Amino acid sequence: MNAPHLDVEQVEAANTAFYEALEEGDFEKVSEFWLTPSDLGIDESYHDPADAGVVSCVHPGWPVLTGRGEVLRSYALIMANTDYIQFFLTDVHVSVTGDTALVTCTENILSGGPAPDGGEELGPLVGQLVVATNAFRRTPAGWKLWSHHASPVLAETEDEDGEDTPP
Repeated sequence: MNAPHLDVEQVEAANTAFYEALEEGDFEKVSEFWLTPSDLGIDESYHDPADAGVVSCVHPGWPVLTGRGEVLRSYALIMANTDYIQFFLTDVHVSVTGDTALVTCTENILSGGPAPDGGEELGPLVGQLVVATNAFRRTPAGWKLWSHHASPVLAETEDEDGEDTPP
């Protein structure tokens, strides 16, 4: 078993590499980060993959997606419709217990779509603030994503007295 600080470093590195793969639009690399039944030692010819170690994902504003197929399709769709995306992760906290790890962070996202009228430049860049929780499982191949849940951070509003109030 690894030293606790080494586990934390490995999980944080896996989390960072996952976001880098998204930025690069590398679907194969993104796919490699997600847990498979074989990562858990489950023979898929005898067990339905949905019965063990099911992965799940919630993108901001989306319903819960379960199973590798649905989760990976969602990332393929996002990558196909996003010309540029960059994640600045802040408030990263890693907690490891045994073979399970939890990463919470704030995703400061900058993204851009195609240029209006089919130009060669990017369309306007849009910023978004999202809080995320990523659950990882230790596998023989390293730490793999088990679940990703991201929720938008709502902007503060001013009340009648000009005071900031939480959403």
